[in-house]
Amino acid sequence: MNITTLARKNLKRKSARTVLLVAIVAAVACTLFSATLFLKSINNALRLGTYRLGADIIVVPKDAETSARQALLSGHATQFTMDRAILDRVRAVDGVRDVTPQLFIQPTSFTCCFSVDAFLIAFDPASDFTVRPWLKKNLNRDLAVDEIITGRTIPVAVGDQIPFFGTGFKVAGTMEATGMEFFDSAVFMSLESAYRMAETSRSMAVQPLPISRDKISTVLVQVRDDMTPDRVAIRIEHDIDGVKAIASDTVTSTVRKQLSGLIRAIFIISVILWGIVLLIMSFAFSMIVNERRREIGLLRAMGANRLQLTSVLLTEAGILATAGGVAGVALGFGILVSFKDLMLHHLRLPYLFPEPVELATLTAAALLIALGTGLLAALLPALSAVRTEPYEAIRRAE
Repeated sequence: MNITTLARKNLKRKSARTVLLVAIVAAVACTLFSATLFLKSINNALRLGTYRLGADIIVVPKDAETSARQALLSGHATQFTMDRAILDRVRAVDGVRDVTPQLFIQPTSFTCCFSVDAFLIAFDPASDFTVRPWLKKNLNRDLAVDEIITGRTIPVAVGDQIPFFGTGFKVAGTMEATGMEFFDSAVFMSLESAYRMAETSRSMAVQPLPISRDKISTVLVQVRDDMTPDRVAIRIEHDIDGVKAIASDTVTSTVRKQLSGLIRAIFIISVILWGIVLLIMSFAFSMIVNERRREIGLLRAMGANRLQLTSVLLTEAGILATAGGVAGVALGFGILVSFKDLMLHHLRLPYLFPEPVELATLTAAALLIALGTGLLAALLPALSAVRTEPYEAIRRAE
């Protein structure tokens, strides 16, 4: 008979109360774990998406600002154009280090039998800093005119042939998931490929693509190290009429502002729940100690010291808290996986599940909080019980 065995036997004697306490701890662990994991996944997608974009500023036509923001955040396919001459004017603005154009195209269905919501993005291989680093790392060559790169959620494989506007393209590679639909649901091709596709669409496609070679959709800008994106964005809008310069940080900060209220609400609810659970468990262990004063007194009289008795009570609390924590984490993970798509559909936010190491860290943190709650709740009642002299404890119990 050891301390752990004795603690388990004590918990089995009041199985209904044990199950109730485990359920209470599980509720808090579930809330904390699922909320933290959900918010962490959104933050991962925002961080990786901003890194992949590689731009400090996105310059778009002034009347297309809303469409551009929606495209960046939710990957909503859109199409707008502006004169290519704006590219050189942006390059001349003080504080601008590098620029590269992109062309956004909203495609029709792939084929009559294969319809996927995709977003065509054409880039300039000579100046691009968004897709070119991936090409250099994974293909070690430029894309051919008849080749494309697809996002992770596009259901195709390398080597597949996909037609756009009457022109067939071969899938040269698939990018890793970022959690942002702007990349994951996108199809990347060179500007030359897009212009040729538009030209041939007049005779090859049911729905021609009316885009000429002097049109682009956006200019991606990298600023000098001695300048801030906000400051350069103001200069661009001042020097060039009819454009809107969007600092990429403001796109993600908008999402974070939208989430701030949700984060505060979750934090307040979590703190309240934690406090309630702490009070309930403290009350429960006070009852447990009062019920077992005679037992504690007899054990003291038989030679058990205060440390051993405290260890028994804290071990009981640790078992309860650990069981509740494990159940809560499992429940929270299951709820998040089951309802993730529904929540994202309504919130329209990017989402990228954490890496295994990060997930393990979050899990361990949730379990430690649950364990700490149980031990803290049992500590004061346990210390109060073991300080009572054996004879006094037996007499009070009677």
